[in-house]
Order: sequence, then C-alpha cells, then structure tokens
Amino acid sequence: MDLQETLTNALVNYGVVAVFLSVLVSAIGLPLPTSFLLLFAGSTVANGDLQFLPVVAAGAAGAIIGDHIGYSIGWFGGRGFVMRIIHKLKAESLLEKAETTSLKWGGPSIFLSRWLITAVGPYINLTSGITRYRLPPFSLWVVLGEVLWVLIYVGIGNIFSTSIAEISDALGDFTWVLLGLIVVCFLGYKVFQSTRRPKAT
Repeated sequence: MDLQETLTNALVNYGVVAVFLSVLVSAIGLPLPTSFLLLFAGSTVANGDLQFLPVVAAGAAGAIIGDHIGYSIGWFGGRGFVMRIIHKLKAESLLEKAETTSLKWGGPSIFLSRWLITAVGPYINLTSGITRYRLPPFSLWVVLGEVLWVLIYVGIGNIFSTSIAEISDALGDFTWVLLGLIVVCFLGYKVFQSTRRPKAT
C-alpha cells in the first residue's frame, strides 16, 4: 500500500481529522502527498461525504500550525540542531535550496513555498527560524499562502472529482510552468528597473 492509498483510506475513515493531522506533520517536514490528499478531500466534498468549509479549515489549520512548529524548531534549536536532523533525513540539498530561495525572494518566498514550490516549504520554515525572521510577517505570509493552497486543491478536487489522478499529474506540470513565468517576470522587472536608473554623470 503506497502513501497516497494510505492517506485516502485515512480520510475515508477519519474525515477532517485525517486532513488536519496529515497536513500538520507534512508541514513540519514529513514527506507526505498532502496536495493529492486535498484533491481527494475535494472529491469527497463533491460526493457529499464531507463539507467544504470544515475540510478547508482543517487543512489550513494543520498547515499553519505545522509551519509554526517548524519555525520554532529553527528558532530555538539553532543551525546545529537543525543540521543534525537534516543530515539524518539526508535532505541537505533541500535545505540549501530553501536558503537560496529565502535570500533571493525574501518574505514572498514564504508565500510561494506554501502553494507553488511546496517541496521546500518545511525547510524555509526552519531557515526562517534559524535566521530569526520576524514572526508577524512570517505568520502573515504563512496564513495567506496556506489558505490559498488549501482552497486551490480542495476546490479543484471538488470540480474535477472524477479525474483526481489525472488532475494531480497535470497540476505538477502546471506548477513548474507557473514558476518559470514568475521567474521570467521577476527578471524582466529587474532589467526594467536597471534601465530606469539615472546614469552617473
């Protein structure tokens, strides 16, 4: 039995509790296919087995709490403690990618890693804590990003309830296309800014 089947069985048996706990531990750092779980939860909403708002509330609450747990681990544990955990998980490359993303994008990297580049999300939580990124803006970016993520996936699962596997694959491809467009727009904006600067006399 693979992880997707395990999570869908848990959802069938335990409802929104399974959504909350799965998303919570995923946000802390356990690699679970929670985006697929939210799609499946949306399909159960379409079938009338669950209700939309409780599913969204459970998913968003689990993600937000998990993100803050990861942030706290980085804040109180420090780099040494985090690196020991990362070494055991063999996730050094993901942590390095998260640090690079944080330095490049700043606060918006937290927002983007909630719903677009989700693989580095838990590691950006850790690096945000390690670097003592201020809690109020961290929480704001987290809430905005996680609510958007849950709404997108539960909503799509609700609309395309009969094609969850196909939609899951298509969303994976779409994510990279959208990320590429964002990077191109960002670089174009930077080039435009540089051409607008007055030249030194």
